[in-house]
Formats: sequence, C-alpha cells, structure tokens
Amino acid sequence: MMDAKNGISERKSYGFRDPVVRKVCDKFIDRSNVGYEKYGSTLDDERRLKMKGLQKYLNDIQEELMDAVLYIQSARDELQDLNEESLIEKFKDDRYEETFQ
Repeated sequence: MMDAKNGISERKSYGFRDPVVRKVCDKFIDRSNVGYEKYGSTLDDERRLKMKGLQKYLNDIQEELMDAVLYIQSARDELQDLNEESLIEKFKDDRYEETFQ
C-alpha cells in the first residue's frame, strides 16, 4: 500500500552472486530515493513530462563529471598526504630506535 502512495507500481527482487554489485545497486536505490525526496519527481518523470530537455541532461552530465575529476584529485592529494605522514612516522620510529642502540 505504501509503495502505491509513493508511485511505485512494481517491485522486483534480485539475488546477487557478487556483493559488490549488490552494494552498488543499493546505492542507486538510495540515491534515487534522495533525489525523489528532494525534487518530488523521478528521472523518468522528467523525461516523459518534458521537465528537462537534452541540453539540460548534457549540462548535468558535464557538471557531474567535472565534480568527479575534482573528487579524484582530492582523493589523490589525500593519499599523497597519508603516504608522506606514514614516511615521517617511520622515520621518527627509526630515529627513536637508533637512540637506544
């Protein structure tokens, strides 16, 4: 009953042999729910009801990919910082041990 109120006309159950695929699918569902709560419509609604045209979709894609590149760079910077911190800690530990030899 609750699904019908939320516009869900059918539900399908899947069995996953790969837990990674299951996690990604769960994230898609969660993301869809967040989008629906925020905008009150689905991507299918936007397309069928002509709420958004091709140019807007292309613009959205471009913006999302640009954000992704920024996230990749930030993650690389974070890994670099972690590697440097790890080397500094190793150097400190090595120097500490040398004082007792």
